[in-house]
Amino acid sequence: MQYAVKRSNSSVGYCALSIKCGTRDEEGFHNGTAHFIEHTIFKGTERRSASVINGYLDRLGGELNAYTTKEEIVFHATVLKEDLGKAASLLFELATEPTFPEHEIQTEKGVVIDEINSYKDTPSEDIYDRFEEMLFKGHPLGGNILGTAASVRKMTRDELLRFVREKFRPEKMAFTVVADIEESKMEKAAVRLAEKYFGKNGSGKREESGSGKACGTYMAPATEPFDKTVNKRSHQANCVIGGLAPSLYQERERLAAVLLCNILGGPASNSMLNSVLREKNGWVYGVECSYTQYADTGIAAICLGCDRDNLDKCLKATGKVLDKLRSGTLSERKLKAAKKQLLGQLAISSDNGETQCLSMGKGLLSYGKITGPQQTLRMVEAITAEDVREMACEIFSPDKLSRLIYL
Repeated sequence: MQYAVKRSNSSVGYCALSIKCGTRDEEGFHNGTAHFIEHTIFKGTERRSASVINGYLDRLGGELNAYTTKEEIVFHATVLKEDLGKAASLLFELATEPTFPEHEIQTEKGVVIDEINSYKDTPSEDIYDRFEEMLFKGHPLGGNILGTAASVRKMTRDELLRFVREKFRPEKMAFTVVADIEESKMEKAAVRLAEKYFGKNGSGKREESGSGKACGTYMAPATEPFDKTVNKRSHQANCVIGGLAPSLYQERERLAAVLLCNILGGPASNSMLNSVLREKNGWVYGVECSYTQYADTGIAAICLGCDRDNLDKCLKATGKVLDKLRSGTLSERKLKAAKKQLLGQLAISSDNGETQCLSMGKGLLSYGKITGPQQTLRMVEAITAEDVREMACEIFSPDKLSRLIYL
């Protein structure tokens, strides 16, 4: 187990237990098992019932939460700093001593199936999941995080216990804390917790350096790039355009892709697609370009929703923006401004203690270390205009792009 502590100037403390397993690790299990465990792990341990767990941090004014991705399950808590020990102990207990009571499993199946159905009723959210399933068809990353109603109904208590037993190993875990507490004190507490729940071999050490797993490579899709339209009988048209992108371990390419996607469709209103589709023409309420990184590949995707009558105009305008990025390099002034904007966004986001805590866990699991702000600054500053243009050609090459439309 790896662990890290970061000081803050706040009365609030944050802690997280990140586990390197997710939807892609469900071979031999029903699709959606990782996510279902995230739901049901709070329903009882060998020491506490569901009602005790649910109220334990609430009574302290704290919060207990969790989330699942295709490569991680994360349990995290926010409490007053003097209650961090209680929160941390609860996270370890949940990960090592869940009981999955049968009656709680049956109740939670209804909750998760309702969650699955709610996504189907929201085309703007469902379309991205469907796009990713099609892009990664035949690969473990193609599985839907929630699973299906059919797969959830088939899950059993024995299956959940087996998943935890096989996947929740100390060598695949990272415990992180952000609080105004002396680092050495919290690190000793983390070691004691690891030894308590995993034995001496599970206490591990704090990693100061390391490169994580070996460098990943682009993963060829199982099928040729696709262009599919599905009639959803909705008043709005939704569209996703994208393809494969650099993995977590392609450092220079990954950062160039982050900068490119921020320029193209980042959260700011001055991103290229926002400027054209929303601010100038008013064709969309929102448009974004997301970039998700995995261990062996990544996905960059442009997502937009508009009135049906505006869809062709949006697609043509998007194509022109992509042509511009592929055919010419950014001026020195525009590149400098784009870097400044990205670094500002990262700094503001990381100023949140919870975001820092979760990011630290991701860094430890992925790279065996935590990347500091100065290192991030140096890496971003090293990106050239040609790097951005080449990445636009690589990711958004017309012969590599896939498209999914909901009408």
